Amino acid sequence: MRPMITNATLSFLRHLKANNDRSWFGEHKSEYQQAYSDMLETVVHLLVALSEFDNDIASSPLDPKSCIMRINRDIRFSKEKSPYKTNFFAFINKGGRKSPWGGYYLHLEPGGSFAGGGIYMPEPAVLEQTRRAIDAHFDEWQGILAEKVFTSQFPDGVLPSGKLVRPPKGYESDNPAVEYLKFKGYYTQRFFSDDEVCDPEFTTQLANTFRAVSPVVHFLNRALLVD
Repeated sequence: MRPMITNATLSFLRHLKANNDRSWFGEHKSEYQQAYSDMLETVVHLLVALSEFDNDIASSPLDPKSCIMRINRDIRFSKEKSPYKTNFFAFINKGGRKSPWGGYYLHLEPGGSFAGGGIYMPEPAVLEQTRRAIDAHFDEWQGILAEKVFTSQFPDGVLPSGKLVRPPKGYESDNPAVEYLKFKGYYTQRFFSDDEVCDPEFTTQLANTFRAVSPVVHFLNRALLVD
C-alpha cells in the first residue's frame, strides 16, 4: 500500500509555517492542493474503517470534505493575524463536526501529529449530561478505561479539556467519580512521529487507535441520548 500522507505533505506544512502569508500561499497553491488531497484521501479511508466498528458512523451520510477543518484562520478577533493554520485537522462524528456528538479526530502537523477520540470543550448542557452518565455508570466508565486495548493506545487515559478545582454543583467531594466529574471535557490523545505518519500502514494504525477509543465515544454519545 502506498502512503497517503507523504514527506511532501508534511513539507508543505513546514514551509507554510515559515511563510504564513497570502502571497506565498498563492504561489504554492498547487502544493497545498496536493497536500489537501493527501489528507482527504486519508479521511475517505478512515470513514470506511470506522464504519466497520462504529454503527453511528456507518449510518451517517458524511461528506469526507466536511470532516476537514478549513485551513484559513478566523482572524477577526485575534491579535495574531497569520492567515493560515499550519496543520490539517479532521473530526469524524455522527451528525457532522458541527454537531455536539463525540467522535474521532486526526491532527496532522510536522513533529506534532496526534489522533484520538472524545468530546472536547462541550457546551454546558452537553457537559452536564456526560457528568450525569459518568456518575450513574461509574463502574462501567472505569471498566472501559481499564481495558488493555485502551490503555495500550492511551496510557495517559482520558484527559480533561479544563478542570474545576471543586466538584461541580450537585456533586459531593466524596463522590467516587469526583475527579472525572470535575472535567470540562473528555478526550484522548496519541502522538505519531513523522515517520509513522508517512508509513504506508498509517491509516491501519489510525483505525486501531480509533477502535480502541470507540467505547469511550459510545459511552459519551449514549449520555447525550438521555433527556
